[in-house]
Amino acid sequence: QVQLVESGGGLVQPGGSLRLSCAASGSIFSINAMGWYRQAPGKQRELVAGITSGGSTNYADSVKGRFTISRDNAKNTAYLQMNSLKPEDTGVYYCNAATKAGWGNSFTGSWGQGTQVTVSS
Repeated sequence: QVQLVESGGGLVQPGGSLRLSCAASGSIFSINAMGWYRQAPGKQRELVAGITSGGSTNYADSVKGRFTISRDNAKNTAYLQMNSLKPEDTGVYYCNAATKAGWGNSFTGSWGQGTQVTVSS
């Protein structure tokens, strides 16, 4: 079993910043890719940013230049620094991680419970 716990969400004014954290724990031998997704009301969940175990990153066009994803492999934790926030960034942000429990196991994906981000004046 793998648990992903997100934190750092909240209410922020447009132009403000937030930093989300995602801590993975449980039966983890290694973590491959980690990512942040968001889901706005009435919309499908979408990828915001992803990072590989080697540190390669990718971003949704809507957040490029404003959001930065990073990870601390020693702590099994991923972060999402969000700057210049806009009302359209509002939604529930979910963490996803591909983990495996042992050398011979396959990677499987896990989701966190989500953290609410609201950008409003």
